[in-house]
This record gives sequence, structure tokens and C-alpha cells, in this order.
Amino acid sequence: MIKTDALIIGAGPTGLFTAHQLKLIGLDCEIVDNLDKIGGQCIELYPDKPIYDIPAVPECTGEELTNNLINQIKPFNIKTHLGERVDEVKKDGEHWFVKTNLGKTFLTPNVIIAGGVGSFEPRKFSPKECEKYENKSIFYSVKDKTIFEGKTVSIFGGGDSALDWAVELSKSSKVNLIHRRDDFRGAQATVDKVHELAKSGKINLYTKYQLTNVHGGDNLESIEIKHDSEEVKTIKTDFILGFFGLIMQLGPIADWGLSIDKKTVTVDTEKFETNQKGIYAVGDICSYPGKLKLILSGFHEGALAARACFKLARPNEKYRFEFTTSSKTIKDRLGVKSD
Repeated sequence: MIKTDALIIGAGPTGLFTAHQLKLIGLDCEIVDNLDKIGGQCIELYPDKPIYDIPAVPECTGEELTNNLINQIKPFNIKTHLGERVDEVKKDGEHWFVKTNLGKTFLTPNVIIAGGVGSFEPRKFSPKECEKYENKSIFYSVKDKTIFEGKTVSIFGGGDSALDWAVELSKSSKVNLIHRRDDFRGAQATVDKVHELAKSGKINLYTKYQLTNVHGGDNLESIEIKHDSEEVKTIKTDFILGFFGLIMQLGPIADWGLSIDKKTVTVDTEKFETNQKGIYAVGDICSYPGKLKLILSGFHEGALAARACFKLARPNEKYRFEFTTSSKTIKDRLGVKSD
């Protein structure tokens, strides 16, 4: 059994930054993640997608953000347990007993759920013919945008992911953007950019259309899209990208006695603690009045949850806030030479 001051469930950006905050204040922690790699949704769903809302970072990809966070916690040698799902969480005195699907066990006073949206899979196209081309010509996330260079890409969806990729890929590919409505759900600045690119011929825009069929041999050759008016168009394409959101499943989390609202875990806004003492939820998995599903919000939530963990992990010590710029203790933990 592994004993630790805090166990983080989820190795995405929020989980990684929370680990950094725990180590800064002198607490031990370990990380468990169901995926076989660090990075969560940033790596699994959009490693190449530009991210614009990280403070002081004008633009970075999901992969770059993940690598920076990994480098940030590297001095602490935090143990990660990848490819393992937490199946059981139960009370053991003043601690929590945690068991994974591989039989690994932990004993800790603090459990921090930073599991994004829980278990997830993309919503897929309905025509059965699409299955033949999945992960070859039809994708629901972008892991290597270079494969689209010089090709025709048909993007379906009306949210931020579809719009962002339409703008990004229009720089080096021929892009068709197809949406079942006239209006889009993405950021207005991106919507305006898409319309601007459509006017200049950089993007072919088709609204009120949906995919009805795909055609090709070993390789995808064309798609059929149908308008609300029943008009059908056939468009040549090399690749299809579908961005219809995720089907979210909480999985085992639903059985841990937590207060759950619409597949998210309810928390307070002081410690980001759930209705169970010593269990916290941060990032997209948590909900509270005014919640914003942004990475920067997850960083804030993780920082507060980490400090709340101190009281349960060190009940006989008093937590003393220190600025990282002036604290010799913190500098020592980071391996930074004091002035």
C-alpha cells in the first residue's frame, strides 16, 4: 500500500498544476490516470490545437502546454501511475482507501479529482459507412495536423473546435466547413474570422447541411451532404473531421457518495471540497455557481484545493503562506539558489 499526503486522479493540465502546488507547500502526492500518457484531453483530443487563454502565453498547443507543465514539476520527481483507473474510494478512519483496477492501493487523507469530464468518447457520424474510414480518413480529434497539408479537409461542427481547426487548417489545406445550422456556438471573434475567410475563398462554408454518406475504395474520395431543403451535394475530400462534442460518463466516480449535478461534482468555492471531507474536485469535473470551464480556472481551483489539503495532511502544523519570489523554503524545493 502506498501512503501519501494527497492522491490526484487525473494527469491533465489541472492535475499537473495541482501537483505542483502541493509540492510547493511541502506535501507529497502521487497521480493516477486512466490514459497511458500524461496530458489528459490536451494530449488525447487536441495536442496540435492552438490555445489562447493561458495567462502570459499568447499562443501554445495542447502538447506544448503539457510539456511545460511536466517541466514545471520535474524537480519534484512526482510518481505517476498511468493506464490505471481508480475503481474504489472508501473511508478508512481519518484517511481514504483508494484502489485501482490493477489492484494498486493507496492510503491518503486527501483525494483530488482532476479527471476532466470523466470517461469520454466523441460523438460520431451516424452513417455506418463512416466506420470503414475511422482513424484513416475520418477523425474526431487532431493529433498530427501535418497529415492534412495540401489536402482537402471537410470539417463538421459549429463549436469552438470546428471553427478553430477550420481557421488553422485553412493556412495549408483546402477546407470545407459544414454545419447543420446558420449560427455557430464558438467565440464571436473566431466566427467573424471564419466568415472573413469564407468571403476571401479560403474556406468553403456550407450551413444547414448534414453528412448523409461517404464514398471511396481503400481511401476516402467524396462525401454527400444534404441541405434542410433536401438538396444533396457531392464534395470531393481527402479527410473528414467531426467535432460534435463528447459523450461524458462519470464511470466509478458516480459510486463514491459524492454530490453530482448533471455529470459534474458539486464543490464549495473556498476549498473546492465535495460533500465528502478530504475529497476535492477541480477542473471540468467540478461545478459551482459561476463556473467557467477554462484551463486557467482549473489552475485557480487546484491551488486552493492544494492548500486545503495541508490541514488534513499536517494536522499538528500551521500552514503559513509564502510568496514563491521571497521564500527560501520554496526556492530550496525548486532547486533555485537564494539571493
